[in-house]
Amino acid sequence: MKKLLVLVGAPVLAIVTALAYKAPDPIRLQIRKGSHIILIGNNLGSRMMNFDHFETELQLRYPDSMLYVRNMCDGGNTPGFRPHSGRPTPWAFPGAEKFQTELATSPGTEGFLEYPDEWITKHKADIIIAFFGYDESFQGAAGLANYKAELDAFIKHTLKQKYNGSSAPQLAIVSPIAFEDLSKKMDLPDGKKENANLLLYKDAMKEVAAKNRVMFIDAFTPSKAWFADEKTDLTIDGSQLTDEGYARFGPFLIDEAFGRSSGVNEQNRALVFAAVKEKDWMWHNDYKIPNGVHVFGRRYDPFGPENYPAELKKIREMTLVRDTLVWMAAKGKKMDLAAADARTSTLPAVPTNYKQDENHGDARYLYGQEALDKFTMAPGFKIDLFASEQEFPDLAKPVQISFDNKGRLWVAVMPTYPHWRPGDPMPDDKLLIFEDTNGDGKADKETVFADKLQLPLRAKKHPPKTAKYSIRMSLSTDASTTFVGQDL
Repeated sequence: MKKLLVLVGAPVLAIVTALAYKAPDPIRLQIRKGSHIILIGNNLGSRMMNFDHFETELQLRYPDSMLYVRNMCDGGNTPGFRPHSGRPTPWAFPGAEKFQTELATSPGTEGFLEYPDEWITKHKADIIIAFFGYDESFQGAAGLANYKAELDAFIKHTLKQKYNGSSAPQLAIVSPIAFEDLSKKMDLPDGKKENANLLLYKDAMKEVAAKNRVMFIDAFTPSKAWFADEKTDLTIDGSQLTDEGYARFGPFLIDEAFGRSSGVNEQNRALVFAAVKEKDWMWHNDYKIPNGVHVFGRRYDPFGPENYPAELKKIREMTLVRDTLVWMAAKGKKMDLAAADARTSTLPAVPTNYKQDENHGDARYLYGQEALDKFTMAPGFKIDLFASEQEFPDLAKPVQISFDNKGRLWVAVMPTYPHWRPGDPMPDDKLLIFEDTNGDGKADKETVFADKLQLPLRAKKHPPKTAKYSIRMSLSTDASTTFVGQDL
């Protein structure tokens, strides 16, 4: 398209035809070698740790930059409200409590876990990418003004900080994605009301970001188009992206935040993805460590001081090792991870606090018939041994059992419980199925339904005529992992 410009001036009139004007590229976040990139916000960002196509793509695009990425997102977080059981208050910055009056009562939490700014300072943020707006959109138009004020206060607070010790962070605000209509497949909303509210909040975020001259990334508009065009579902429930969804979202986010790339070395993608997954898992066991009530909470004293400080130190050393693993993978190189881990701190021996005496009884574990002989049953009741770890070694630390309508026993086992000890083999908790195939009242068949889990709490089958099961795990950022396969 051409525009006609008329220039008037004495003593002549000139008519000039100008070429089409091309808008300059928007300001992007600037990456430097060694940049520390911190992700904060809600579940959209949190689940990226489970499906980390974002950092994989980022490291592939900048293989020489040695980028340091840490995901500090958690479901339900807002700009000012970021609760945790290990902190006495849920507020992310001074004054944040005035935006969440219905939540401003004392949560009764205890502990000394660092607050968000302390974590971000510890990790020397140069760039912050913040995901907000989805949970807040539940308030609809009535809550819009309050949300804008909260987001504005968060941005102003963040830009006054020098987390890296020398300069204010570069900041990008990311809107929620759209809501995908899966109502014909599941008992879910069709997304019309949700998307109307999400659009309101997306536009509000854009306005507040522009007012404060920080980058705004509209994830709502493109994701709505993805959902309309895709034949494959890109969310599990309308709002939470699948692996395939994040495979689209990750590169999109990088394009918007840092600019498009001419290409990457695809031969290294699988290697980088595996290395990023290793690093994320280790980081997760620091930032969202299980059994936190003993690590930094109300049970720290007297149970925590002997081992947890040393374990956290080792986890953090092992996470740094995995940063190097990622950087090497981006260049197509491998490393001996076991050898590198062996050079991290040695954990001290932790003596048991169990004292055997007349008050505590005998700690010896009883097996099989010996245990049955100790039971005294009420009249009319009988107890049988269906399965034990003597016949089935995988049956270690069972924590949840349930019989299904086929008479099979499902068991969640947690050898990792109460938490993984750094330096040990990776967790291999399982969901097992035991069957009595010959009708003698005892299990004679074991099926490993799922393994390589960490602290599985429960399993739930999806609606009839599907072959999907969800296993809830305490350390999973998305709260569940779905296994799809033959209906057992």
